[in-house]
Amino acid sequence: MEKTFMEAMDFRHACKIFDETKKVSDEDINYILEAGRKSPSSFGMEAWKFLVITNEELKAKLRPACWDQVQITSCSHLVIILAGIDAVKPESGEVERKFKRREMPQEKLDFYLGLYAGHLKDTLSSNENIYSWTARQTYIALGNMMTAAAVKGIDSCPIEGFEKEKVEEILKLDLSKYQLSCIVPFGYRINEQSTQLREPLQNVVEFIK
Repeated sequence: MEKTFMEAMDFRHACKIFDETKKVSDEDINYILEAGRKSPSSFGMEAWKFLVITNEELKAKLRPACWDQVQITSCSHLVIILAGIDAVKPESGEVERKFKRREMPQEKLDFYLGLYAGHLKDTLSSNENIYSWTARQTYIALGNMMTAAAVKGIDSCPIEGFEKEKVEEILKLDLSKYQLSCIVPFGYRINEQSTQLREPLQNVVEFIK
């Protein structure tokens, strides 16, 4: 039985070890990935890619580069979230292609292409700046995928604890196209969930009227 949104929020926690005997179904992993695919992104560029790893040898090879965290090898599906680089550059042709999906007149298309290049002039000035911009957007997809998983009763754990260059080398990434942003394993918990601790709403929210 699927959980409501708030039930999913209460269910979700950073699962530190997964039950290796339980596997996420193809239907459920596709549901989770769809939540990532449908996530919002700046200018609608969708500057991300999701690598879904189930190969046990590859997971074992990645684990030492991920601070030897057991989630890497005990999970059912290991999702590597990459941040796009080249595809967001105006000269790539991808920016124009994605704007054209909206079937706008050429005059309006030219306006948006100019607006994009102008507003993002500093951001697009180097691959390092581009990565900083696109990597932040991947966390929207990450959050949506973890919540979608929780709706289905599937556990996850957001991971930033890794050696970026080593993981990229193992995956043989073309860094001009994509760079590692974050990692999220999916599976089923083997231990009971710890008590969820959060600050009271009044400590983190301020209404300005």
